[in-house]
Amino acid sequence: MPENRFPAAPTAIRLPGYTKADQDEILGTGDDPFGVDEAGLTWLPKEEHFGIRHGDRLVAHAGLLRLPIAIGNAETEVVGVGGVAVAPDVRGQGLARLVITAALGHARTMGPQHALLFCRPPLVPLYQRLGWHPLDTDVLVEQPESRVVAMPLRTMVTPLHDNARWPSGPVRLLSLPM
Repeated sequence: MPENRFPAAPTAIRLPGYTKADQDEILGTGDDPFGVDEAGLTWLPKEEHFGIRHGDRLVAHAGLLRLPIAIGNAETEVVGVGGVAVAPDVRGQGLARLVITAALGHARTMGPQHALLFCRPPLVPLYQRLGWHPLDTDVLVEQPESRVVAMPLRTMVTPLHDNARWPSGPVRLLSLPM
């Protein structure tokens, strides 16, 4: 059995926090671990964290943050999902599904009807397999110094409750992205 394979079924757990050192443990210390620096955006830290450990090593993470959003003329909230990471040497074992499922399980207790994430286009098929749906409209997000910009990454949503339906209309995140 290769060293990077799990001897038993891995389990996602709620983490007490998540630091830059934790991220480096998963993704290494590269300059742009998520491949989004060219977007030039300022991001919010997540408040709730879920992870998977392999021995003493953190190998997967997903973070959550409750955020205000305007859809059409209505203001509401979403649970932002971000910081999703799986260590390169353990990819392909369903860890993204496990950690996102754990995070969304908690997100269902937070109140909002939908979760929202931003991702690079090559990751859209992965998130679609996990039940996420790309929005077909530009999403505006806030940035420092009162700037509002169109999110250059793909925006995807998933319902958190059976009866949740994403409303139609322009979308504006009323905060920095997560």
